[in-house]
Amino acid sequence: IYFVRYPAMSPASPVWLRVRVVRVLWALLAVLPWPWKLWALIHNFQECTWQVALNKFQRVGENLESDRFLHQEPVDTVRNVFNMLVDSPIDRRERYLGFPYYLKINYSCHGQDSEDLVRRGHLMGLKPLVLVTFQAPANFYRWKIEQLQIQMEAAPFRSKEPCLATEVCVMSWYTPMPIKNGSVVMRVDVSSNGVGPIIPNQRFHVNINGFLKMEGDKVQFTVGDELFDLKLRYFVNVPSRPLWYNVDQSPVLILGGIPNEKALIMTSTNFKEFSLVELSIDSCWVGSFYCPQAEFSATIHDAISTESTLFIRQNQLVYYFTGTYTTLYEGSHSSKWVRVLASECIKRLCPVYFSSNGSDHIIALTTGKHEGYVHFGTITDGLVSFELLPRNQSMCQRILGIHLRWACVGKLMVCLLLDAFPGGWRPEGTQAPPPLCYTLLLWSARGLEFLMILGTETYTNTPMVPKGLFFNVYNNLLFIWGNFLLQSYNTENFLYLADFPKESTIKYLVNSFQGDVAIVTETEEIWYLLEGTYQLSRLFPSKGWDIHVSLQVMKQSSLYASNETMVTLFYEEDKLYQLVYLIQKQQGHLVKRQVPVENVLLYQQYDKYHVEPEGNFRTLIFTNFCPFEVMRLGNLPNPQAYTRQERYLARPPMVLNPSGFHTENSLAVYQGLVYYLLWLHSKYDKPYADPVHDPTWRWWKNKKQDKDYYSYLASNWLSAGGVHIDMDSYEKVYDLKAYYRLPERIFLDKGAEYHFSIFLTARGHSFEMGTVIGLVSVGVVVADPSCTESLVKQRVLVKRNSVLFLVRPGTELGYEGRVVVCVKGTCAPCPCVPARGFSPSAQGNLMVPVFIGCPPGKRLAFDITYTLKYMRLKNKHYYDCIYQDPEMPCFLFRDMFYPFFLIQDLVTGDSGSFKGSYVLKVVGGGRSLDSIVDYNEEEIYRYNSPLDKTDSSIWTTKTAGTTHDMAFYIMSYENSGIEWLCLENSPCYDMTPRGIFPPEFYFKVLVSNRDVDNSTYCDYQLIFLLHIHGLPLSAKRALFLVIVSASVLVGLVILYIIICLLWPYVVRACSHLRWRINNIIASESYYTYATSSRVFSLSSQPSFEAITKVPSQVDTKVENQEDQPNLEPAEEKQPET
Repeated sequence: IYFVRYPAMSPASPVWLRVRVVRVLWALLAVLPWPWKLWALIHNFQECTWQVALNKFQRVGENLESDRFLHQEPVDTVRNVFNMLVDSPIDRRERYLGFPYYLKINYSCHGQDSEDLVRRGHLMGLKPLVLVTFQAPANFYRWKIEQLQIQMEAAPFRSKEPCLATEVCVMSWYTPMPIKNGSVVMRVDVSSNGVGPIIPNQRFHVNINGFLKMEGDKVQFTVGDELFDLKLRYFVNVPSRPLWYNVDQSPVLILGGIPNEKALIMTSTNFKEFSLVELSIDSCWVGSFYCPQAEFSATIHDAISTESTLFIRQNQLVYYFTGTYTTLYEGSHSSKWVRVLASECIKRLCPVYFSSNGSDHIIALTTGKHEGYVHFGTITDGLVSFELLPRNQSMCQRILGIHLRWACVGKLMVCLLLDAFPGGWRPEGTQAPPPLCYTLLLWSARGLEFLMILGTETYTNTPMVPKGLFFNVYNNLLFIWGNFLLQSYNTENFLYLADFPKESTIKYLVNSFQGDVAIVTETEEIWYLLEGTYQLSRLFPSKGWDIHVSLQVMKQSSLYASNETMVTLFYEEDKLYQLVYLIQKQQGHLVKRQVPVENVLLYQQYDKYHVEPEGNFRTLIFTNFCPFEVMRLGNLPNPQAYTRQERYLARPPMVLNPSGFHTENSLAVYQGLVYYLLWLHSKYDKPYADPVHDPTWRWWKNKKQDKDYYSYLASNWLSAGGVHIDMDSYEKVYDLKAYYRLPERIFLDKGAEYHFSIFLTARGHSFEMGTVIGLVSVGVVVADPSCTESLVKQRVLVKRNSVLFLVRPGTELGYEGRVVVCVKGTCAPCPCVPARGFSPSAQGNLMVPVFIGCPPGKRLAFDITYTLKYMRLKNKHYYDCIYQDPEMPCFLFRDMFYPFFLIQDLVTGDSGSFKGSYVLKVVGGGRSLDSIVDYNEEEIYRYNSPLDKTDSSIWTTKTAGTTHDMAFYIMSYENSGIEWLCLENSPCYDMTPRGIFPPEFYFKVLVSNRDVDNSTYCDYQLIFLLHIHGLPLSAKRALFLVIVSASVLVGLVILYIIICLLWPYVVRACSHLRWRINNIIASESYYTYATSSRVFSLSSQPSFEAITKVPSQVDTKVENQEDQPNLEPAEEKQPET
């Protein structure tokens, strides 16, 4: 097989056009013995790739280009859809919102139509799985530190375009694109469900771009105007430049260096998509009288991006622009470029790659009148401030005749690289050095220290000219680079890397912070270094690179051309990438491509090979430089307990459609469910622990009993809205398994350890027991031995021709920080790349960052369940309030209060009693929930301190332990009994009841283990409300009530006696009075009757009058005579006494 080899890159010199000699591609001979079916399978596996696009909520189903990630607020577009779900597990009274974007997912294979592939994959059962990882923000004071992921299953959706087919012409898969407060950087991992075509997993960066705005229906940049013409002069014969940004925090990357143009290359997708933007800054120059500058141009020399702010340097002016990120901070910032350090001459901006103390940082080096000073910038929530360092006097005043070249930030120190010019300088206590020398200053808490580089060290005969510094905060590795390369772990002893040619000069370093370093020289050479080793390998130009490019040209790859220029080099996770300007068919364009470091190193090993006969065939055998055949990991623990990665699972609702395609309404339901799931996660911070330790428990707790009913409706296609919501499809995952590789990072608490095993299989058929140690071995390197320790145990497996190493790094030394644990095989000085396989990977070196401190995702909660159970046992009873609240039970004042607390692990789902020491304080209170007030520091001391002499204590305990200053009690799991006091000057003293129920009071209680618990690095703090009823009255008020009550009681007794004595007379008087009243009434009724009878008689007939007149008069007279003697004495007679 013959091929023509083309170069892959050209340096900044004229375009590299050279005719290559036609040669045999003997690298392909290595794959000839492999079975052809396996070759075809792997070939197809590597050719198919996922395609991800961002679509607005309103544009779902439209085959348009990807939208830009601009909008950050949830949208209220799903409420009407949820109102239709009248008979479903959800509670329609809850507020369901949606996200402004969808993720549109397709896949494509080389040489095949993407639409046909997607349809075929759907019919075969392919379902893309999308894992969205939210990056934690820099400001951990405002936002909770957490490692959050959500895994979603993509839903098939037909395109809205007209289609002549019966079912579908064009389709795609869709998932919601979730947004989380506090996160602007998101990684999207797309994988297959294992059914259908083989498509490798792929990662995409989908970040929020806060430097965009809407003007009408168009999206425009706020930093300037977008340019659509990539001219040749912008890139051809232009040197490459470094890409500086805050690692894992910057959502937008910027790259300057466009000649004579105030323009930047901007991207929010790690150069999958990018834009050339002309900045809206003033290019005027002032202050040239005191700012030495050889020439002026519009070129952006330095460009650095942080989480929320962009910094640029043009000439000696520095500008910054703060983006609009409502998910990070409140309020708006200036929507224009702001010039900072206006009275200073800035000659260089130096990046600070990691945030610290909740803020991003940047370093500006001055020249001119302030030569030797450093401006240390701090960016917190978009607010920028600079501090001039050192505060007292500059480096030039301390050390005369110097020139500041570079600055970097290390662990608790600032590193400065200085030049000394002829004329000399004399640090205190030293003699004058030679006329030209270089100094490394270490400015830390120990004071000012320096390392002098005279340029005549014994490392080399060539004068050493340093150009810059690089410090890796993970492993404390410091690089000094120039026309040489020095590395040091302790900033005192340096190792000179002799493999780097002294004729070359390093232009910049690129670090993956996972053990890999790429070096770019002034002539655009690319070198590779494995941290902690001393062997450098040149990647470009090299024989291995030529072989790789030739293979790509044979595949007709569009990522390589004969005329190309490297723009920048950067790491994405652990992969090295180039941004290259290609010229193909007289057209230029920028592409991002991976630099296959392992492949290039493997191809460079093909210098030595031999042919061995195997039967009737001859096999080409390349020399294997690895001392072992294969390296495998085993016995890895479940990762979540160490990586602290929280993961939720969300599947789309089931659609009642025979074709299985979703509609806009079903996708809207999917949006609302994913939003509510993340909302439950963010609100799961109740101080009272739930009976079930899961944020989703309250979502379905009242609907689980009707699960079979909802399944019945779905099976009969009776579900409202045409969708069925499966309650088990929205849950938190606690049982992730290890994938036979070390995690990206691990978190270890005090006394914790992480263990795993390494299998090293030796080359050859067998080995003897005595020679195994010389053949294969494992060493563990820790970045800081003062804070971590590691144990390695060896076990020889003779029959398997292998050695098993058990590695166990731990944190028994009592230190908080972040370090790196490196595990190295026998080939530690070199990257060991196996000679077989189609996707080679370097072996022999493993690295994992270890964060020592409090693991994220743990919290302290009030264990109300066990507290009530224990109090019933100790006090023999429990009395709740009259009006019971299941969320906040009451406790009786006179009972001993025994609080217990839980440590809830939100990552693994485990929970257990907190058995450490803690301090309990009452920090607020009130008679009702609306009247609770917070106490000041003085009041907190008086109400909780055992030293209080003002009779203000609210509670006390029998525990004898106190803090060092004896200000507060120290409680524990074994000694937690509290007796309520509420003394005279306390706020709960003398509580009068309101109504007929006993008085109540709400205490705001703070529990913290800070400075009193040595069992963990976590500083737990919990604030919760405690409802107490049955509070007693004060002694005075109680005595007053007793006196009043006794007086009332005695008065009632006396009154009763008086009533008993006077009762007969009262009865007689009442009887006599009643008798007289009856007589009066009777007499009045008699006269009334007589009068009425006489009138009646006169009006009667004559015959009757004669008959009735005489008897009537006689009877009347007789009656009057009989009654008269009784009437007269009755009127005169007085009652007897």
